[in-house]
Amino acid sequence: MDPTAGFSAFRIHHDAQGHRSGLEQVSLDELSPGEIVVRTAYSSVNFKDALAGTGKGRILREFPLVGGIDVAGHVVSSADPKFREGDEVLVTGSGLSETRDGGYAEYARVEAKWAVPLPMGLSLRESMILGTAGFTAALALLRMQENRQSPALGPLAVTGATGGVGSLAVDIFSRAGYTVHAISGKPAHAEYLKSIGASEVLGRDALATARPLESVRFGGGLDNVGGAMLASLLAQTRPYGNVASAGLAASADLPASVMPFIIRGVSLLGVASAGTAREIRDEVWRRLASDWKPRHLDLICTRETTLDGLPDVFQGMLAGGSVGRTLVTFP
Repeated sequence: MDPTAGFSAFRIHHDAQGHRSGLEQVSLDELSPGEIVVRTAYSSVNFKDALAGTGKGRILREFPLVGGIDVAGHVVSSADPKFREGDEVLVTGSGLSETRDGGYAEYARVEAKWAVPLPMGLSLRESMILGTAGFTAALALLRMQENRQSPALGPLAVTGATGGVGSLAVDIFSRAGYTVHAISGKPAHAEYLKSIGASEVLGRDALATARPLESVRFGGGLDNVGGAMLASLLAQTRPYGNVASAGLAASADLPASVMPFIIRGVSLLGVASAGTAREIRDEVWRRLASDWKPRHLDLICTRETTLDGLPDVFQGMLAGGSVGRTLVTFP
């Protein structure tokens, strides 16, 4: 296929006619500038993609843009000498589907400063089952460990455990030697969570307390939900444990007390994956390709779709009906 000719892309518009998105034919010249042209092999679907594609969230800062915050594929051409034709690369976040065209197209044009050479130990397919979700989960663990988190402190709780970030966190944390307690409002998926590394599966009532401090139950954890559940997790975390905050599926509010911080020395760590510095980005992908590589990627990849199936995937995800990760495939 010639990238200078028209090719398929899932493009998002917002103008006087309102919000709309869908498949279009675009040309390379219509894409955001960048030093590298990539023939897309895989992308993925994240909660942020569903918000952007449906207009339910203010994700894009300019329009129109090709959607998709993740992309992996082969370099077709490069103006940067660090990359050559045929190289396998991936990009996650870094402004994709926010300020520049993203990965939901047969070709992507990306900035060399954000293109990561595919690490040895990962295939392109595996890299996109991971994608932003896996990168976020691993970045959370990196931040916790930099703040002296260890398995000896006790189990790590993962909220929103059946989602993409949650599922991959369960697997990654388990692989890294931690006991993982998965917290989910979907009891029908308890066996799935155990199959990917959870030692216990708890209902949402495990984090239903509204008191400033509770009996210690967890060594720390990763929260994808926000709101009262995050406050409750903080209240049940062991002294000097760490809680990483990576999502707001339930609420952007934090109705918490300072008590866990000043009485137990608990740390609340923010996880902002999109603009992660390059040296940290490279370290996270190195770990994901080696000692933190999830052992159950094929179980976590519960769905595959092509570009024309994206609207259905978005609706299901926003309705709470998705489990694990959805991989976007290209011919």
